Amino acid sequence: MRILAKSDIGKAREMNQDSYYVSDLEKDELKLYILADGMGGYKGGEVASSLAVTNSKNYIVNNFKKTKKDRESILKLIKDAIEYANMLIYEKAKEDPELQDMGTTIDVCLLYNNKVFIGHVGDSRVYRIRKNIMRKLTTDHSYVEKLVREGTITKEEAYNHPKKNMLMKALGCGTLVEPDVICKGFLKDDILLMCSDGLTNMLRETEIYNLLLTNPENPEDALIKNANDLGGYDNITTIIIDNIDVQVDETKER
Repeated sequence: MRILAKSDIGKAREMNQDSYYVSDLEKDELKLYILADGMGGYKGGEVASSLAVTNSKNYIVNNFKKTKKDRESILKLIKDAIEYANMLIYEKAKEDPELQDMGTTIDVCLLYNNKVFIGHVGDSRVYRIRKNIMRKLTTDHSYVEKLVREGTITKEEAYNHPKKNMLMKALGCGTLVEPDVICKGFLKDDILLMCSDGLTNMLRETEIYNLLLTNPENPEDALIKNANDLGGYDNITTIIIDNIDVQVDETKER
């Protein structure tokens, strides 16, 4: 397995309000990956995304051993972790007037037993590439996604819609949040891409797919560079989880 993660401020923002966490494959027992895209005020987004990542990660790490290892129990653990992080962000916002409008998206991916367990709130995304097909595993909690599902607008119209960044759900906006939780297979040679909307607002899915396949050494650099070349209007964060057998170069070991 290979993990490639990178976050970039982009070309237009004064601060990077994305946060992420990736497990250390050599040291950590859990294969856990989290991405959050914050919003609200000068410092609010940065605080919200950092709180979301840190607290959901700690909750899962602290409770995984005593959690049953069936599908429903692991999904409930992820759901509880996101709800816990939401509560802390909401309480923090009430304490500090400068943080009162803060919120954040979150995507959690936990790999276990050839499966990926996903928790999702907002419009950051998780994709899976398998046998040359890229599929979006999460559903955006956005106004334009609602319009697409209702048949009011097309996917193409959604891409350029003036309200495409309006979220219907985010962490920190209320005492309760209802995350989407799903379980999908994660097999040999599958690739997971977790990304903030700083990437998907700049690049179409076909462009993302092509960049992943044509830049096997450093796909994260290629994705961020191309998003920035097109304007880089937002922070850009990508986590690529490539389920390949990594070959060790013995000549470098000596």
